Amino acid sequence: MLFKIGDLVTRDSYENDLIFKITEINNNIAYLKGFDIRLYADSDIKDLRLVNEKDLKREDEEFIKVVDESNKLDRNEFFYLPGKVLHIDGDTEYLERCMKFYKKLKVMAYGVNLKEENVATEIKSYLEDLKPDIVVITGHDVYYKRLGTKEDLRSYKNSSNFVKAVQVARDYEKSHDKLIIIAGACQSDYEELIKAGANFASSPKRINLHALDPAIISTSVALSDRNKPIDLVNIIDRTKYKEEGIGGIITNGTMYVGYPR
Repeated sequence: MLFKIGDLVTRDSYENDLIFKITEINNNIAYLKGFDIRLYADSDIKDLRLVNEKDLKREDEEFIKVVDESNKLDRNEFFYLPGKVLHIDGDTEYLERCMKFYKKLKVMAYGVNLKEENVATEIKSYLEDLKPDIVVITGHDVYYKRLGTKEDLRSYKNSSNFVKAVQVARDYEKSHDKLIIIAGACQSDYEELIKAGANFASSPKRINLHALDPAIISTSVALSDRNKPIDLVNIIDRTKYKEEGIGGIITNGTMYVGYPR
């Protein structure tokens, strides 16, 4: 079978468990990017199976429904001002998808595409200009077992870059309630990100993340009352892989509630 760039495929050797988009083909090797999962991979062309886009299960609307129903708001008498989000993403396609997610749930969000290694040097200017209540720092990451233990930051592709960015953001605003930081990507060093000052981070079990997981967390916090502690377990349960993919600490929400409407 002939494949081309942009085709959606699965891998037979992995029991066709994940869907990828072909980004490059070179010498019968296809370079792949996860359709739903923040993951890069490569594969022999012979191992690929084409996926019909008509057969795709679109999860975005399901996640929107889950977040919307979990934050039932009385819009008859009250009005609401959700927290403002700065979403920094190393991947343009996932960023665009997250921005659509924010728009559907009526959360004000500013999207910025920055390579993971550049976030730490540029994030402060965005924080000063936009003054967000929530900042998301995500993109791509991976844990390389061959490089060392899970406790060693040098064993990860981008965890050290995410940690540096979190440290800059937390130095800008030291209160975990005044600036909610959500950081990490697939298989990131969860413990070091929390130590650096993140409110939420990935990945406790070093697993892959859904493209929308950071946006699900930030939207849920943006729609939580700023005078009340968030329901930590409930918010994490809204993500694709729950506590195995993302963990965090209890903080207050970021939404103002007004009356009358």
